[in-house]
Amino acid sequence: MTELPVALRAMPEVSERVRDLHARMTLEEKLAQLVGYWLDQGGNVVAPMQGEMAGGQGGTALPDITRNGLGHYTRVYGTRPVDPAERAAWLWAEQRRLKRETRLGIPALVHEECLTGLAAWKAATFPTPLAWGASFDPELVEEMGRLIGESMRELGIHQGLAPVLDVVRDPRWGRVDECIGEDPYLVGTVGTSYVRGMQGAGVHATLKHFVAYSGSKAGRNHAPVSAGPREIADVFLPPFEMAVLDGRVRSVMASYNDVDGVPMHSSGEYLTGLLREQWGFDGVVVADYFGVAFLSVMHAVAADRGAAAAAALEAGVDIELPSGDAYLEPLAALVESGEVPVEIVDRAVLRALKQKEELGLLEPGAFEDAPPAVVDLDSPAHRDVALRLAEESVVLLANDGVLPLGAWHDKPARVAVIGPNADRPEALMGCYSFANHVLAHHPGVPNGFEIPSVAEALGLELGRVDGPAPEVTFAQGCAVEGDDTSGFAEAVAAAEAADVAIVVVGDQAGLFGRGTVGEGNDSESLDLPGVQRELVEAVLATGKPVVMVLLTGRPYAIGWALDGASAGSADGAGARIPGAVLQAFFPGEEGGTALAGVISGRVNPSGRLPVSLPRSAGAQPYSYLHPILGGASEVTSTDSTPVRPFGFGLSYTTFERELVSVDRSVEAGGTFRAVVAVTNAGGLAGSDVVQLYGHDVVSSVARPTTQLLGYHRVHLAPGESTTIAFDVPTTRFAFSDRAMVRVVEPGDVEVWVGAHAADNVVRVVAEGIADLDEPNDAAPVVPPSARRIVTITGDVHEVTPSDARWVRTQAD
Repeated sequence: MTELPVALRAMPEVSERVRDLHARMTLEEKLAQLVGYWLDQGGNVVAPMQGEMAGGQGGTALPDITRNGLGHYTRVYGTRPVDPAERAAWLWAEQRRLKRETRLGIPALVHEECLTGLAAWKAATFPTPLAWGASFDPELVEEMGRLIGESMRELGIHQGLAPVLDVVRDPRWGRVDECIGEDPYLVGTVGTSYVRGMQGAGVHATLKHFVAYSGSKAGRNHAPVSAGPREIADVFLPPFEMAVLDGRVRSVMASYNDVDGVPMHSSGEYLTGLLREQWGFDGVVVADYFGVAFLSVMHAVAADRGAAAAAALEAGVDIELPSGDAYLEPLAALVESGEVPVEIVDRAVLRALKQKEELGLLEPGAFEDAPPAVVDLDSPAHRDVALRLAEESVVLLANDGVLPLGAWHDKPARVAVIGPNADRPEALMGCYSFANHVLAHHPGVPNGFEIPSVAEALGLELGRVDGPAPEVTFAQGCAVEGDDTSGFAEAVAAAEAADVAIVVVGDQAGLFGRGTVGEGNDSESLDLPGVQRELVEAVLATGKPVVMVLLTGRPYAIGWALDGASAGSADGAGARIPGAVLQAFFPGEEGGTALAGVISGRVNPSGRLPVSLPRSAGAQPYSYLHPILGGASEVTSTDSTPVRPFGFGLSYTTFERELVSVDRSVEAGGTFRAVVAVTNAGGLAGSDVVQLYGHDVVSSVARPTTQLLGYHRVHLAPGESTTIAFDVPTTRFAFSDRAMVRVVEPGDVEVWVGAHAADNVVRVVAEGIADLDEPNDAAPVVPPSARRIVTITGDVHEVTPSDARWVRTQAD
């Protein structure tokens, strides 16, 4: 058995079978276990600099490429449209060949993208992660994760490259549609639930992107991150910590960015010191695609790919993906010359073999069964969850009574459905959907599953109403991008001939300049792309009732549509605004049906904003988690206040909420209880997201004026009431002190219940620095009973991984 030095940090604990297998390996066989091989790349660009980085393993035939074995097969199903059953038959045969023809007989681990469902042809496409956040429903997200995992396991896939736990900091960043929200606790609870679902099905989840990737300067992809260690510890890291400690995730992906000049793929501080030694993570760290080589070609912290491999491996990157650009020949030469100790290779190999053992790949019967002959990747169970999640994620931003259409006294006889996203199924899906990620390179190939557009779904929905069905007409008006207004006349005519116009605008997801949002599609502006605002305004000018529907992957600056010109630009004073505005973040294959149900009234909207709705691009980056001077104040002439706050969402019914009791004191490190009464005071059944907020009154460092403590989704019949008990660990008020120790400090904290982050919040200004010419009419009057004081007693509590992180809730 190979003896490894005890000084090597974070050595894995492995079985005797793994140690014996490792002891028999040559250097070439070891390195082969640390890399992937990407089949079927063709001309599809689905990763950064894919064309420039396409080399790596040599050889043309798989027996030659895999002669020393193979760690991963990269995206066997997800690189081009392949029939799932046919590809499964190939994969089973290929795995048997690896077992039979390679010296050690180890099958390859297969990984795939799975952010909005398995990214494969004919597979269900679920809502994008921003929609998960908008649902505030971790249990449903866990159910979705399990279904995705079951599909993957059936096809012989072992690892999924999801979820994304990046906390949104700047909506200009193109990858916002892959994120869950701007609040670390929301991201952590929802993302960890996805992990539990997927891993409960026997597939390893992978946390992306570790860490601070979403904090890039000006929202530019791969740009440097200048966040201080406190922001990283208190904002970016908590979701990952929850998924590691509470979700027991088995894989983590390093991020492309550098933090204060140190690229994450070479950061032993985070990949080993924090992740493994502090949190106890014992899974596998994988590189983001080409991330190891990027240490040389993009970051210039390594002279060549061999040096890049040594830096990444030593830092704690175990597996190079998608292929062996650095971990094969370049690394082998350094090990053989003695420049790189073989022990750091051994550490990664042991972790890789341990993962394969956990997944059953070292068992004699692996892939000896028959491959699936019939595969249904879009079953009724998939579609049921996709529909429920889409329905729960639709956010009603404004409504003057035009919605729901089913409540009109005189039912509309003609409905005009207008806009570039009204009749395009692609507009319902995110950047990492197979349709927008891969099929965009294969024009003419169908999606392989049913995905009705908003126009199609609305026609079917309104056809079910009692009495004569309204006529539904369609006019595109304009494209998502570009300045062509030649279609405006047709759109205006359609609106003029209708009783109500539904104008569907927003994004087209894509990658690297193809589309308006998605990986590599960052934006300097937060205005709607192209001439879409002008289209909406042209339809509004008809004087007909207008419902604006946004199908987007990021929040846009649409104050002009919600509050008039004062929230948008100075032009257009007195212009009309839509009677209702609906926000849907890429709601997936059942998104059209969900939106049609909300518009008709069959579905009562219950989504809440997982991100603040921005005032302007110039107000970014913004987070509701800001200290006093991070918001509007009298010491600046700019106002970053969002036009709609985090957690905002309207309903067709009315909810009343009251904080009826809260413990007066709790010892630091303990848990206190807050009880909220909620009543459906309206005439329709509906779901409320009860949100509990808090504020540390005085602390040793500047803290947010408002912070989400916990939340609970509850469905109530008209007139029904219930109480929700929130058991809140004081760690929800934890932060990194001046010595960078995460602590809970004794002192008073405020606790309150709100409909959103700006509810029951007094606007705080820097008093005494500037005189107010007029009273601050924007400051709401907060009833004395709205906030309660909880006194945290005892000594300062240093937070450890054994402390509770979740707020437990229970409805009576």
